[in-house]
Amino acid sequence: MEETYLLGWPSGLASIGPGIGQGTAAGQAVEGIARQPEAEGKIRGTLLLSLAFMEALTIYGLVIALALLFANPFGVCANNRKQRILRTIRNSEELREGAVEQLEKAQARLRKVETEADRFRVNGYSDIERDKLNFINSIYTTLEQLENNKNETINFEQQRVINQVRQQVLQQALQGALGILNSCLNNELHLRIVNANIGIFEAMEEGIFEAMEEDIFEVMEESGIFIFKFKAMEAD
Repeated sequence: MEETYLLGWPSGLASIGPGIGQGTAAGQAVEGIARQPEAEGKIRGTLLLSLAFMEALTIYGLVIALALLFANPFGVCANNRKQRILRTIRNSEELREGAVEQLEKAQARLRKVETEADRFRVNGYSDIERDKLNFINSIYTTLEQLENNKNETINFEQQRVINQVRQQVLQQALQGALGILNSCLNNELHLRIVNANIGIFEAMEEGIFEAMEEDIFEVMEESGIFIFKFKAMEAD
C-alpha cells in the first residue's frame, strides 16, 4: 500500500502541474491582449500552442505516472512468476535426480535378478542332467537284474525238468529191472535187491540221489532193456 501511495504522487503532480501552467499562460495572454490589442491574433495563436503543448505534457505525465504506478505490480508478478518457474525447475531437477536414482536401483535389481535367473537356469540344467543320468543308470540296473533273474529262472526250470526226466527214467528202469529180477532171481537175491531199491528211493527223497548214483548202480542199455549191475553184488 505504501508503494502505491508513493507512486500516486507523480500522477497527481502530472495532472496538477499542467493545469497550473495553463492558468498562468491564459492570464499572461489576457494581460498581453490588454496591453497590445493589435497583437491579439498572435497572442491567441501562441496561447493555443502553449495550451496544446501543456496538454501533451499532461498526457505524457499521466502515461508516465500510470506506467510507474502499474510497473511495480507487473514487476512483482513477473518476479513471482520467475520464482515459481525457478521453483518448478528445482522441483523438476529434484524429481529428475530421484527418477535417475530409482532407475539406477531398478537396473541394479534387474541385473541381480538376471544373475540369479542364470544361476538357477544353470543349476536346473545340472539337476536335470544328473536326474537323467541317474534314471538311465537305474534303468540299466533294473534291466541287468531282470536279465539275471531270467537266467536264474531258466537255469532253475532246466534243472527241474532234467531232474524230473531223470526220476522218470530211473523209475522206469527200476520197474523194468524189478520185473526182470522177479522172474529170474532167487528169494535171497530178490530181498537184497528190494532193500537196495528201498535205499535208492530214500536217497531220491532226501535229495542225495545224484551223490549215491555212481556208488549204487550203473545203467546200461542192452537190447532195449535196462539191467542194473550192483557193485555190492559184484563185491560178493
